[in-house]
Amino acid sequence: MSGTDLIQSELGAGILTLRINRPEKKNALNLAMYQALADGLRQADGDAAVRVILISGCQGCFTSGNDLTDFVAAPPDGSDSPVLQFISAISQARKPIVAAVGGVAVGIGVTMLLHCDLVYAGNKATFQMPFVNLGLCPEAGSTLLLPRIMGYQRAAELILLGEVFSADKACSVGIVTEVCPDEELESTARNRALQLAAQPASAVRLAKNLLKREYARPLQETIAEEGREFMTRLESPEAAEALQAFMQRRKPDFSRFS
Repeated sequence: MSGTDLIQSELGAGILTLRINRPEKKNALNLAMYQALADGLRQADGDAAVRVILISGCQGCFTSGNDLTDFVAAPPDGSDSPVLQFISAISQARKPIVAAVGGVAVGIGVTMLLHCDLVYAGNKATFQMPFVNLGLCPEAGSTLLLPRIMGYQRAAELILLGEVFSADKACSVGIVTEVCPDEELESTARNRALQLAAQPASAVRLAKNLLKREYARPLQETIAEEGREFMTRLESPEAAEALQAFMQRRKPDFSRFS
């Protein structure tokens, strides 16, 4: 399947829906999918017919994050890599973004939500940011945004331990707007997107821009710094051990690294 097949795009009632559609891999994102998401977001910004962007998964799953096999074979090597194009596009999107999160959201599946304007989660959804667990560092500006929305200690717990946390916790710390029953997730997110689409479009864009203006520049600086550090960490012994352990389905051993 092409990246377009794996990222389904549909425009209706002013809402551009970008649906992650790779259920056999728990919607893990490969390079083609990142590129399709980046292209879709950029095109939406320039299309007057699009008033709201809605991002969702399929078959009860949002995304399990990076496809590690694909990632190891072709790691990001510069700002033009598909994953960094996606981070740039979602962090600078001018139009409102609504997310519907069902099932698992892992890694970038969580950090992308920090750039969405409204985030709805099913009551059984789970979240995890296992960057440190993999010997890597966080990305997508999360080291700036997470402490900003929830305070340092809460952000440190989620990042440094990399544990799974619930939809209710995600809501309590500010990652999620509202938790709803799983069976009502799609309708809840779409109804909110329809409400946004009915608002005066230019006023919505202006309000979004003003809400984010205070940290817009440091956010892009943080994204760039995280990207540089991330690419350095990919070559570290800790990351090599973590990724090898993942492929071998064993627990990594970091005891020999200081």
